[in-house]
Amino acid sequence: MEGVNLTAIEWIAKTWTDGGWMMYFLGATALLGLIVIVWKLFDLTAKSTRTTRFLRQVDDLIAKGKIDEALKASRESNSPAGRILAAGLERRNEGTERVMKAIENVGLIEMASLERGLVWLATVANVAPLLGFLGTVIGMIVAFQNIELAGEVEASLVAGGIKVALITTATGLVIAIPVNIAHNYFVSKIDRMVIDMEESAQKMVDALHLQGI
Repeated sequence: MEGVNLTAIEWIAKTWTDGGWMMYFLGATALLGLIVIVWKLFDLTAKSTRTTRFLRQVDDLIAKGKIDEALKASRESNSPAGRILAAGLERRNEGTERVMKAIENVGLIEMASLERGLVWLATVANVAPLLGFLGTVIGMIVAFQNIELAGEVEASLVAGGIKVALITTATGLVIAIPVNIAHNYFVSKIDRMVIDMEESAQKMVDALHLQGI
């Protein structure tokens, strides 16, 4: 049987060849998805670590009423939470409304920074199956053209054409599924970071209110 004695690399190479020229577009989407996944994994892990460490420090300072020290720590922190809390603490003498507005404005900027690149993962997850389906449709058209030229329908001709056509659909799904999982994982990780930052910001506002600021 064809393919029984092929090694994994040989099987992949044959599948790539059988899939036709659409495999190059699918390969490009897979490469893009992989690059973004690796980048966001390192980026969010680093930001999450810095944010957790900073929030633990600043929450303790705020709980002790050390607002000036909390502001200094926020300014020195290279984390989204640090920039958000610094924006609020710098306006602590302008009233609660101004503090909340400053937190919201900087929070939106930091949120956009955290989500940067996710649109590419969403695009890959949506486009890869469509490219695969397009490859299948094109392959089916070619298969039926071959049948028309042959003048007769042979089981081997039909089965071979369908197999080759479906390769692109399978490839598109193989690309889209892990990319979609990665996208959802990053979204949930960002959501957890945002919740932690919101809780810390609320603690800060409450502390300022208790101090009559």
